[in-house]
Amino acid sequence: MDARQAYDFWASLYDSNKNNTRDLEAFALRDTIREKGYRNCLEIGCGTGKNTQWLADKCNELTAVDFSIEMLARAREKITDPKVRFIVADIIQEWDFATVSYDLVTFSLVLEHVEFLQPVLKKTFQALEPGGVCYIGELHPFKQYTGTRARFDTETGRQVVDCFNHHVSDFTGAAIDAGFQVTDLKEYFDTADHNEIPRILVITAKKPF
Repeated sequence: MDARQAYDFWASLYDSNKNNTRDLEAFALRDTIREKGYRNCLEIGCGTGKNTQWLADKCNELTAVDFSIEMLARAREKITDPKVRFIVADIIQEWDFATVSYDLVTFSLVLEHVEFLQPVLKKTFQALEPGGVCYIGELHPFKQYTGTRARFDTETGRQVVDCFNHHVSDFTGAAIDAGFQVTDLKEYFDTADHNEIPRILVITAKKPF
């Protein structure tokens, strides 16, 4: 199913469905971005707002972007913090929403739905101020290799969301080509048994001064 259509449909179920990927990525973000005092944060793929208020508490102003109108409607219902600005936008188009320079940009379970990483990461680099941080939290490519995809169940059956396979080196290579310094790479597992396939890949990159 087309990603935008799928997330519009999924919005009413997203928060209540069992979703290990959603929950582990939320943990990974909190484990990775520990500092407070950011000025302007850009959250790409805010969805129903699972990370939005948490990010808002770490910054002065937060722009939360998603291409799903229905997902954003759910987020607006939950989050009324005046420092949060919600924007409907497709990140493969022009970034008209990026009206200031950011010191933190986050991607949560977004880039698997983007075919070409480099143009998006170049826009991210341009939107960040020098020293700014880019966080990428994605379904691990190893999970994709086994056939795991974003999916949800409805009364008419299982819906699988369109996505693209990106290797770990695709993420790091696109970030480096955009001008970033990759500062960290972490993997998150469903259990303490790290002999299993990791579920979440996290890459942190910084725009040099």
